[in-house]
Amino acid sequence: MGSIRQMHRQRPSMHIAFDAGILRAPRTGIGQYVAELARALQARDDLQLELFTGWGWHRELPAAPVPGYSRLSSLAKRLIPRAYALRRAIEQQRFSAGVGRLRPQLYHAPSLWPFEFDGPMVMTLHDLTHVHYPQTQPADRLREIERRVHGGLQRAARVLVDSHFIAGEARRYYGIAAEKLVVAPLGVARHFHPRSAEQLTEVLRLHGLQARQYLLCVGTLEPRKNLQLAIDGYLALPAALRQRYPLLIAGMPGWHGAQLEASLQRGLASGQLRVLGYQADETLAELLAGARLLLFPSLYEGFGLPVLEAMASGTPVVLSRRAALPEVAGDAGLYIEPEDASGCAMAMRQLLEDQDDWQARCSAGLERARQFSWANCARITADTYREVLQP
Repeated sequence: MGSIRQMHRQRPSMHIAFDAGILRAPRTGIGQYVAELARALQARDDLQLELFTGWGWHRELPAAPVPGYSRLSSLAKRLIPRAYALRRAIEQQRFSAGVGRLRPQLYHAPSLWPFEFDGPMVMTLHDLTHVHYPQTQPADRLREIERRVHGGLQRAARVLVDSHFIAGEARRYYGIAAEKLVVAPLGVARHFHPRSAEQLTEVLRLHGLQARQYLLCVGTLEPRKNLQLAIDGYLALPAALRQRYPLLIAGMPGWHGAQLEASLQRGLASGQLRVLGYQADETLAELLAGARLLLFPSLYEGFGLPVLEAMASGTPVVLSRRAALPEVAGDAGLYIEPEDASGCAMAMRQLLEDQDDWQARCSAGLERARQFSWANCARITADTYREVLQP
């Protein structure tokens, strides 16, 4: 065993440029990927990571998002013509200057918009939301993505994807050769784990809740998250169950959120439905651990990180049998058709009223979640770097 570790330590160090610019904003799915993967890569001794944050280069991850970044970014987009393209041009200059000074061997672009780099590149394609749901992107940003993503995918020596589902989409839509695609499933952060009611006292008191006495739905308020079905399914539950188990929706505002307003009003007026907005990592972890179930009826996901986080927290999941979600939940999930509100209500009712089934799915979810880790994602990623650098 010791000799294996010694061999691992003696491997030539890989010098990697890693784009961490998304960490300036509050962390959603891709932000979590960047932060957790970078942290796991930094724990390895066979590579050295240089993090580009858009404004400069660092060896350590940013401790928190830039205060007010989302508000300032929105203001800039309204006031500055072609703000995305201008910002990207400035960032490209800073990126290139740092590359010239640091001389990394390889560049990893963990999202759709890679910088120009005179050397081998690895790119991560999380999903094709920009193709299937272009309305989720501001028009000027979508134009830049469409202008750059195809070239980036063709230029990349390898393309990492979160799931086999996205690997299939990448082959069909972009014509990427199978041997160029590498599936690197995501992991679950350490702060997502089961917690006792005593450990949840503060966050539950803040929201006036009791452990396992509420339902949780996590997702940006936009159509592909299918929150309309979540609301309709919840409101189809018997009044006594809704009175006992309020539904909490946690997520950032999205496009066409106003479409949900009419159906929200009935639940909001009764106090049975609550919209919490964006929740920081630790608060979300506590809310997941205290929920009776996670309701996740999304129409399209490249992975579905909240599903994994809920299972790791000991909370069963009602979810759509769509896109990559079955790859994540496996047999532990309770699946619904994403257009069937009555079926959604029946699934929720099953986990609210059948304690044995609820407990069995809690246990199955915990076992399933153990199969995913950021260390494994980092291992696959580092092996991909090495394959590119030493073909």
